[in-house]
Amino acid sequence: MFKNLRNEKGFSLIELLVVVVIIAILAAIAVPIYMNYVRNARSTEAQTAIAALRSTYRVEYQTYGTTDNYDIEKAKQDTQLGRRTLLNWEFEVVGSNPPKKYIATSTEEFPGGQGKQVWYDVEDAKYHGYGIDDGSESSSQEVLD
Repeated sequence: MFKNLRNEKGFSLIELLVVVVIIAILAAIAVPIYMNYVRNARSTEAQTAIAALRSTYRVEYQTYGTTDNYDIEKAKQDTQLGRRTLLNWEFEVVGSNPPKKYIATSTEEFPGGQGKQVWYDVEDAKYHGYGIDDGSESSSQEVLD
């Protein structure tokens, strides 16, 4: 009986199904992890731009003692953010003298979709939002309230 099986070449249907199931399980584990890495990488662009804007606002505050007449458009111009960053993100500053929160909201040009928010809270000294807090997206209300 076993002599006949030794001459058989190829895989049985069961062996192929086992391999397909193993690949499916690995894919089910790997895809969410990969998507989380993609979100983190995309939010890094906003974090870098916010850090540059914060530095620009700090220089303005240290030079003139106020940021009352310093708007976000002037800050973006002084910071010299890249063209792609400006296409992907809109920036907003909340509070003044010095600002309390820096917010970046994704545009329709952003590969991850429109309306994603990344913000830096000066009091917490932390970044929050898309790709940062537990890999989940944040609601706009949380930032604006």
